[in-house]
Amino acid sequence: MWRWVRQQLGFDPPHQSDTRTIYIANRFPQYGLYTPQKFIDNRIISSKGYEDWLRHNSDNEVNGAPVYVVRSGGLVKTRSKNIRVGDIVRVAKDEIFPADLVLLSSDRLDGSCHVTTASLDGETNLKTHVAVPETAVLQTVANLDTLIAVIECQQPEADLYRFMGRMIITQQMEEIVRPLGPESLLLRGARLKNTKEIFGVAVYTGMETKMALNYKSKSQKRSAVEKSMNTFLIIYLIILISEAIISTILKYTWQAEEKWDEPWYNQKTEHQRNSSKILKFISDFLAFLVLYNFIIPISLYVTVEMQKFLGSFFIGWDLDLYHEESDQKAQVNTSDLNEELGQVEYVFTDKTGTLTENEMQFRECSINGIKYQEINGRLVSEGPTPDSSEGNLSYLSSLSHLNNLSHLATSSSFRTSPENETELIKEHDLFFKAVSLCHTVQISSVQTDGIGDGPWQTNLAPSQLEYYASSPDEKALVEAAARFGIVFIGNSGETMEVKTLGKLERYKLLHILEFDSDRRRMSVIVQAPSGEKLLFVKGAESSVLPECIGGEIEKTRIHVDEFALKGLRTLCMAYREFTPKEYEEIERRLFEARTALQQREEKLADVFQFIEKDLILLGATAVEDKLQDKVRETIEALRMAGIKVWVLTGDKHETAVSVSLSCGHFHRTMNILELTNQTSDSECAEKLRQLARRITEDHVIQHGLVVDGTSLSLALREHEKLFMEVCKNCSAVMCCRMAPLQKAKVIRLIKISPEKPITLAVGDGANDVSMIQEAHVGIGIMGKEGRQAARNSDYAIARFKFLSKLLLVHGHFYYIRIATLVQYFFYKNVCFITPQFLYQFYCMFSQQTLYDSVYLTLYNICFTSLPILIYSLLEQHIDPHVLQNKPTLYRDISKNRQLSMKTFLYWTILGFSHAFIFFFGSYFLIGKDTSLLGNGQMFGNWTFGTLVFTVMLITVTVKMALETHFWTWINHLVTWGSILFYFVFSLFYGGILWPFLSSQNMYFVFIQLLSSGSAWFAIILMVVTCLFLDIVKKVFDRQFHPTNIEKAQLTETNSSIKCLDSMCCFSEGETACASVGRMLERVIGRCSPSRVSRSWSASDPFYTNDRSILTLSTMDSSTC
Repeated sequence: MWRWVRQQLGFDPPHQSDTRTIYIANRFPQYGLYTPQKFIDNRIISSKGYEDWLRHNSDNEVNGAPVYVVRSGGLVKTRSKNIRVGDIVRVAKDEIFPADLVLLSSDRLDGSCHVTTASLDGETNLKTHVAVPETAVLQTVANLDTLIAVIECQQPEADLYRFMGRMIITQQMEEIVRPLGPESLLLRGARLKNTKEIFGVAVYTGMETKMALNYKSKSQKRSAVEKSMNTFLIIYLIILISEAIISTILKYTWQAEEKWDEPWYNQKTEHQRNSSKILKFISDFLAFLVLYNFIIPISLYVTVEMQKFLGSFFIGWDLDLYHEESDQKAQVNTSDLNEELGQVEYVFTDKTGTLTENEMQFRECSINGIKYQEINGRLVSEGPTPDSSEGNLSYLSSLSHLNNLSHLATSSSFRTSPENETELIKEHDLFFKAVSLCHTVQISSVQTDGIGDGPWQTNLAPSQLEYYASSPDEKALVEAAARFGIVFIGNSGETMEVKTLGKLERYKLLHILEFDSDRRRMSVIVQAPSGEKLLFVKGAESSVLPECIGGEIEKTRIHVDEFALKGLRTLCMAYREFTPKEYEEIERRLFEARTALQQREEKLADVFQFIEKDLILLGATAVEDKLQDKVRETIEALRMAGIKVWVLTGDKHETAVSVSLSCGHFHRTMNILELTNQTSDSECAEKLRQLARRITEDHVIQHGLVVDGTSLSLALREHEKLFMEVCKNCSAVMCCRMAPLQKAKVIRLIKISPEKPITLAVGDGANDVSMIQEAHVGIGIMGKEGRQAARNSDYAIARFKFLSKLLLVHGHFYYIRIATLVQYFFYKNVCFITPQFLYQFYCMFSQQTLYDSVYLTLYNICFTSLPILIYSLLEQHIDPHVLQNKPTLYRDISKNRQLSMKTFLYWTILGFSHAFIFFFGSYFLIGKDTSLLGNGQMFGNWTFGTLVFTVMLITVTVKMALETHFWTWINHLVTWGSILFYFVFSLFYGGILWPFLSSQNMYFVFIQLLSSGSAWFAIILMVVTCLFLDIVKKVFDRQFHPTNIEKAQLTETNSSIKCLDSMCCFSEGETACASVGRMLERVIGRCSPSRVSRSWSASDPFYTNDRSILTLSTMDSSTC
């Protein structure tokens, strides 16, 4: 008892056994002591704090949800986080289970309930769970108060589909033992459906629930831009230390002469003369570090965080990413990876629900070797048309039903005799009965009321029945069987009701052999109305056909392959009839396996294999999963953007290849290579070498590779490098029969390759979460398989087609903006601090500052922060429509080119050169003659520093203006407003004696500076000198070496071109003088579009199907 109490209070040591014992707690006081856990968030960074605040609210919403527990014959309301192991919990319809519960009872007599586990495994359809008979009758709180029971079960584990335990119930001094399996466990996060209420006992709570154990701690994802920033920061740190060391050494070199070491106006004290030289050197070195530390752009990280946080809202606000049908907009779960959307090189996508709609529709079937397809509501055999004569259909007229909604049709070649006709009808009848009985489909309780117990409601058509199933395939098949005459009505206790040819038939459901990924099939054992016991089996052809000993096996195999080539999803149907003796043996074995606490799964697998053998094949079904809208166009756009697309799916080989061809992932002209059905390492290695040789020898531009899960496991085990070599030389790769963890392993293999490409994974189901978290960028599709993928992703969109704009437009803009932001920050800080370093040469390295302390503080905070921030939020250097219609422009920014070392060095050198112009321009203009005022008053140290600061501030701000292509009123306000604010602030700061300042060195300095005409001339001259060279370089580069983006900028306007914005007018057939004249016209903003001939170079990587939009004049196929 003491150990149990310690368990309940949470003090028990870690699990030391394979099982745990749970005492059902129904006799605790109603007012127990609950100790709530508090959540404390001390994050102070605004963007991270906001995201943490959202997570905090989400946690509180879940942990603080009200629940009802049974206490001493009554219900007590508490919070979900206060539930303890052994508590009996009541859950009402449409509520979420707050813990992992073993079902005790429900409002149904048989103790069953229906749940949906969309948030756990992505399956949106209903699953049935049942209680043991002894507790199923305890439907009230008063009855539950009499329950005396103990549950023994395994320790917590992450597997959602595995649970083993047993319940020991004490009744009338007798212990009854009942087995517990997954069908008895209600998982936390699942939702109760079509059941008024249930009672369950908590077996796993908190972080021990299966949902919590399936949480994978998300690794911190860092973008390539952040890594580049850190590299640049290290370089600037080296520059800072170098400047400090140089300044310290030069100071002591300068002071080696006695006259400079202790001049007459600055005599040393006795203490200074006797102080340690080493300590003095260190002190001076640290002083120079403080003086130059502004070269390190600490505010860069703050601005980047603000840019990412604020910029992420634009994705959610984009109406082009809004799906009206489902009323879903794009979501940003993390703002740290916005720019990474512009660097993607590999896209890994799921198929079902991501490329397809996940809406299954019955298309064809094969019954006893004859292939049928549904056309206009009729099941037509291969050969005749839907307009077959009535004579060809007369022999099956008895199967028409439900107001002639559907018919079965076949060719007259089968009407050889009445006996054959009867046999054919019997085969169809048995096939569709297997479809109607072998499933886990449920019907809405509202619609089933009164159906099962009373006579058939003649006014209720199959279309009025709303089916729920654990998979869309099952639902499509049951609906198809209803259209063709075999209508599944629902379950009533252990009875399955089917209406055949207007007659209600009841089949007793004896056993369900659940589906598992190893067997890849499911079965039901039923007792027919006539008394015989039948086994119906449904599963993949690879798992059903080998177990068949009768039926048209070879014909069906051929039909299944034909269905797969059309991209249809296939299942095979078979049956077996048991003798009474065989069934007794099966019943005994099943009971022993299901009540075992040890190795229950292995024992059940052996029994299932014993049962599912010697089958008679009935046929096969084929359902279609439609492609989503614009999937082909999206994949083609990604391919043109230089992004390789891999499809990772669990479907069979033929189906996956067919869908790849239909969606444009594989082209008909593409050379398709296959690595499938490999059984050994040596065989796999030899096949890989053959494929590598074929790729080298074949003169085909594009290759496609198909790999199955088994072969992939062998390839990743010993031959990773060879496999990667083959994959990299293929334009498209398809991996079929993939397990969820294999998907993540493939992505990791690409991530850690020597090139270290940026990867993106997109999926819609819980089975895609592992690959979404593994990739650099994870995209969740808010589809029909729940929200698990969307919740674990970095970004969530409603449809695959939105991926095109997310990458080609938003990714492009985010990357260009933040790349310019990073480079500009380093540039403006070099401009800011280099004059400070140069000034030390003229003040004997006395550590005298060039700028006033207020200017030092406000430079990055106020004077230069807003223009670059607004630029990084609003800049559109090219029209979004051009980016989306010319995917090849995405290649220009790939591999982090805008933050390459070459570009970084250009901005750094530009900053040093401008700094030299600021300092030496001011020095040479006023250094020799400081009497620049009309009254002969001289300029001083602070005036010189203010002049340098003014020139620098105007230059870096106008430089930002030159980089801006997309001007809004906000850009104008912050750009010119920053300069105006500096002048107004300086006039007030230096024009008034502020009483709270101990010293005011800048008093009247700025006013004196502006009163000098020479100073104004110096400011204008130095600003023009700095920027003129920059403008000339841009013009020459765009004239003689234009990039594809600069060429595409020609299409940005309808009727005119702003040459100062884009500087990309191209001439043809002009003289050199005319060309120079036109360059000057561009600089001042006068450019005649009628004189512009926009031509593409033959070497430009543009495709013939590129479309030019918003063009300025009529263009042929060779122009932009």
